Amino acid sequence: MNMPDCFTDIRSDTLLTHATIARENLLLGIEILKSSGYTLLLDITAIDYTLYPSFHPEPFALVYLLRSGDFTQAFSLKCYLPRDALTVETLTPHYPCADWLEREVYDQYGILFEGHPNPERILNHHQFIGHPLRKEYPITQAQPCSEAVDLMPQMRQRLLEKKIIFPDGEGGYTEPNKDLMFLNLGPSHPASHGTIRTFVALEGESIIAAVSEIGYLHRGFEKSCENHTYNQIIPYTDRLNYCSSLINNVAFAKAIEEMLGVTLPERGIYIRVLLIELSRILDHLICLAANLVDMGALTNFWYLFNPREDAYTFLSKLTGARLTNSYMRVGGMANDLYRGYESDLEFILRKIEKGVGDTLKLIEHNRIFLDRTQNVGIVTAQQALFYGFSGPNLRASGVQYDQRKNTPYYYYDRFEFDSPIGSVGDIYDRMTVRFAEIDQSIRIVRQCVAQMPGGAINVSNPAIILPQKQAVYTTIEGAMNQFKLIFEGVKVPRGEHYSSLEASNGELGFYVVSDGSGTPYKVKVKAPSFLHMAAYPSMIENEQLADAIINLGSLNIIAGEMDR
Repeated sequence: MNMPDCFTDIRSDTLLTHATIARENLLLGIEILKSSGYTLLLDITAIDYTLYPSFHPEPFALVYLLRSGDFTQAFSLKCYLPRDALTVETLTPHYPCADWLEREVYDQYGILFEGHPNPERILNHHQFIGHPLRKEYPITQAQPCSEAVDLMPQMRQRLLEKKIIFPDGEGGYTEPNKDLMFLNLGPSHPASHGTIRTFVALEGESIIAAVSEIGYLHRGFEKSCENHTYNQIIPYTDRLNYCSSLINNVAFAKAIEEMLGVTLPERGIYIRVLLIELSRILDHLICLAANLVDMGALTNFWYLFNPREDAYTFLSKLTGARLTNSYMRVGGMANDLYRGYESDLEFILRKIEKGVGDTLKLIEHNRIFLDRTQNVGIVTAQQALFYGFSGPNLRASGVQYDQRKNTPYYYYDRFEFDSPIGSVGDIYDRMTVRFAEIDQSIRIVRQCVAQMPGGAINVSNPAIILPQKQAVYTTIEGAMNQFKLIFEGVKVPRGEHYSSLEASNGELGFYVVSDGSGTPYKVKVKAPSFLHMAAYPSMIENEQLADAIINLGSLNIIAGEMDR
């Protein structure tokens, strides 16, 4: 596209275009990008430059990440803000998914969005004072919460929007024109699939209005990243989507390697792809198994869960840990595949195939399963894009977006596999797409094993990779190299970069700002579950209460990556 005059500081690489825009032209720029085909809003974040070692025209900046309609190009639009005017107009009329994204920026940085429908905190609790991702906020300052938030004001706003109550002209509201009962779903309930609270207004068994509250698991991942070296952050990434920890490891390491300008040897890339796809299988298995339990199909849970346990035994043997593996390193990984891994892996894949096959025999033509899932919780293709969906949830709505296909990385264009899509966008499609993706990931894993090249698994660069222990123990150079990398970390050149990959739930990305040291200046996670959860209250309105539970399960919300 030809860049209009309102965009400045334009630079492009293969998949991402960067530009800056003045605050007064921000909405114009967004409208231009949207009309030019950037239909998917990926994320919104902010940067506090007050301690950055080089000049920036203002102390704060907003960064908008968008993706083109053909999903091949991304755009990073930056807007600088002075400290005394941290206010811009909301993007919610243009991109509905900006609702929660702007709330997060307000919560963490204190930037206000004029016209936002619900300018409330979202990750930090309602009693929190200050904005923790500002550089002035002490990383050690804790603020406990002493009372639960009252969601009734948000519920009243939703009932007003739906014309179920009306202002009475005296500062109050009329009685609902329906006989409503208000109910909390979660946060402490197994069917809420994590620490998630959804407040619903019921008319009988039907949900008339709903609002959700998250943040119960919020642990300050992004603030902690600013106080640790790049490799020390990798164990933190395990705790994002803890159902497929290795994918988080790879996504973060990949982002930093791109900033360093290094590429892994072929064997290292093949190992990463193998583990990504095995992790995708494990994530889908727990999603499907748990959702079938929510429908009362307990037998299927064991068919899917038991082979998953065998896979965790394999990961434990390879990485030394079952759930949170911390196996990746910037520039490679902790160790090579062990001898005889092929037979162990094939045994696991066959057990997974049998478990999936046995499950499908029980549900494919089961009237109860079909009635519970078909034409329930429908999200159309257009709605899915408005919501900012990605991954299986977007493909279930009939939108063919898979980064492994649209923007191949890690030799994915060498592998033969399909990217299943749905046609209706209901619970049935979201579950069926995941069943089909398990088959395709098994295909990729077997191709990885068959094509696995020999050679090194890590880059050959002493400024990035730790030296061999023998060198550490016997040479002064090795000891000094080990010391500097452990204490100072890998030095990443100054700059900003966004990198993403196709995780089990969708596009998992990291926006990283480096000041040239071994510790990141800023790390922002673009977590797919965050936007999927933002859509959930709208999805369950006008549906049955029982269907709300399996609707949540079909989205596969993982609280760790959503709350961060």
